Amino acid sequence: QVQLVESGGGSVQAGGSLRLSCAASGYTYSSFCMGWFRHAPGKEREGVAAIDSDGSTSYADSVKGRFTVSHYNAKDTLYLQMNSLKPEDAAVYFCAASRGFCYNSLNDAEYDYWGQGTQVTVSS
Repeated sequence: QVQLVESGGGSVQAGGSLRLSCAASGYTYSSFCMGWFRHAPGKEREGVAAIDSDGSTSYADSVKGRFTVSHYNAKDTLYLQMNSLKPEDAAVYFCAASRGFCYNSLNDAEYDYWGQGTQVTVSS
């Protein structure tokens, strides 16, 4: 059974940084996508960043140049480094994983497994 557990959320002032982590267990696919999504009140869930098993990445336009997604194979951990945070980045951030290769898609329909989410709050 695949489990994804996020950590690292919290409160930060605008301009600050946070690093989110997602620990994956039972996730044994050799070809895969893992990604970060966020859901803010009153908005639709949004794909933020994704990475494929070949290391290719994609980002939402709103976070390009500020966020970095990475994956540490040995620990089956996904990271999201978030710098220069803005109030509009505030949301619940979810880690997600696919059953196979998905070309680092930011479409949530491509993902099969989801974590419970971690709250990110950014004050102005």
